[in-house]
Amino acid sequence: MKVKYLLFALLLSMTLHSCQILSNKKYKAMLAQRDSLFTRTTNLEAQSSQLQSDTARLHHEIAGLKSELADQRKSYNTLKGNYDALNSNLTSTNSKMDQLSSDLKKREERLKEVEDILRKRDEATNALKDKLQKALLGFQQNGLTVDIRNGKVYVSLTDKLLFPSGSIVIDERGKAALKQLAEVLNKEPDINMAVEGHTDDKKVINLGQIKDNWDLSVLRATSVTRYLTEVEKIDPHRLTATGKSQYQPIDPADNNDARTKNRRIEIVLSPKLDELYNLITK
Repeated sequence: MKVKYLLFALLLSMTLHSCQILSNKKYKAMLAQRDSLFTRTTNLEAQSSQLQSDTARLHHEIAGLKSELADQRKSYNTLKGNYDALNSNLTSTNSKMDQLSSDLKKREERLKEVEDILRKRDEATNALKDKLQKALLGFQQNGLTVDIRNGKVYVSLTDKLLFPSGSIVIDERGKAALKQLAEVLNKEPDINMAVEGHTDDKKVINLGQIKDNWDLSVLRATSVTRYLTEVEKIDPHRLTATGKSQYQPIDPADNNDARTKNRRIEIVLSPKLDELYNLITK
């Protein structure tokens, strides 16, 4: 507006200064020039106002875009951090899964090996039982039994089959049974033997140096072990002699039949499990 007034004043001054010499035609031309200048000035002022408004709007939009960009960058950094963490966790999880898969495969292979060994042991145990039953068939009517318990073969001989009453000296019938047993065991070098002596719960009376059932069970076990190693030539490294006294009865009943069953020698035969032990502990 100030520009408009200044132009008007300038034109008015020029007109008054030269009015005495201007013709009517020139005067009208100057008025038209003045009106054109006013129009152009008005347009310029409108454009200037519009430009100022647009500039302010653009500044506001730019500020908003900068703020939005900052938020997006912040969100991007957060998402990138989360992605990196998830990627790291995924890598770690994949590594653990690979390790677990490898361990599982190794365990399955070892389990199969153990199962194969146990199957072979059971097959060998059953075969040994069959051989012993055939070899000792003539003694099974005299108190000898052969059975399998917990993967081991138990040859159970009543005291009457081996010893005179109250004695630790093996009689001839007992030696015959042990001889038949030894013939089978000498052909089975991978079988270990534990000779266990068992008594009933009656106290020992008048047996000289034998003080109690512990003594009686141990001495009878060592008598059988000595006969098998010294006479039948079984490798002594394969044998163990133990006395169980009265504390592992077959029949806990308080009668003579039960006591007869409990007075016995048990020869426990078990395959050597070195292969299995080495497999489990490696």
